[in-house]
Amino acid sequence: MVLGRGTRWLAGTLVVACLVLVGPSAPSGALFVRALPVDAASDVVPNRVMTWNICNPCKESNVERAAEIATYAPQVIGLQEACVRDVERIRDYLKSLYGLVYHVEYGMVLQDRGRCGGVPWNPGSFGQAVLSAAPMTDPVDVEYPNGGSEDRGYMAVTTTVGGQPVRVFNTHLAQRRQEAVRADQVGVLAAEVARHDRAIVLGDFNAVPDAPELARMWALAADTDPQCRPALIGNCEPTTDWQSKFDYVFLRGVVPLEHRVHPTPYSDHHLLHTDLNTN
Repeated sequence: MVLGRGTRWLAGTLVVACLVLVGPSAPSGALFVRALPVDAASDVVPNRVMTWNICNPCKESNVERAAEIATYAPQVIGLQEACVRDVERIRDYLKSLYGLVYHVEYGMVLQDRGRCGGVPWNPGSFGQAVLSAAPMTDPVDVEYPNGGSEDRGYMAVTTTVGGQPVRVFNTHLAQRRQEAVRADQVGVLAAEVARHDRAIVLGDFNAVPDAPELARMWALAADTDPQCRPALIGNCEPTTDWQSKFDYVFLRGVVPLEHRVHPTPYSDHHLLHTDLNTN
């Protein structure tokens, strides 16, 4: 059950009060719960999807990450550079502090103690995750044959957006200056996306809109920003601190209604969310 705005505020206030009584519990020794802005979404927005590279290793607070997500309360969130432990905490905070209940599926591509903690014989898992307010089915986790300088992959689930079933993909392509590797990765991803008449592809593609390696994605789907096309790159809103558009919500058989890009102090990538017409 999703709580209304007043109940969510009361729940957050009670949690803060309890934290004051029992003391801090964050690894850094303090847990600060930020109140949501007055214009925050009151409930999960059923036709809203979001993509966010949460930055790792950045040592940011999962409480703050949860507050950023709760402000916009999307139906579906695709996270990149995510550790399982971080996603678990973010999901717990969304529920306990803001009354937002999400299911989760993972697309982990490597075990990395340096990024995700753990012990040498059991390091944390690193990759992608999808959180959805509706249950997810038919999860797929694919590691690209060539990840480049670091393992990369995509995941896919079927879930509900705007009351309609849709296939949702989440990916993170190879780092910059690896154009040929990204082109191969897009080929793998695009072949799977092409099998679906209705698909939403979220992710950090590490490439600007007119990069040649994205050509196969543009042939299949449009970005949620109707002004952003390879030939119109000057009109594409940046999604990173270095003023490049690397983050996309590609749509196939789904109509965009409104999108927003939100810079955040908690990652070098901005939050990108969009409201959709899935009918």
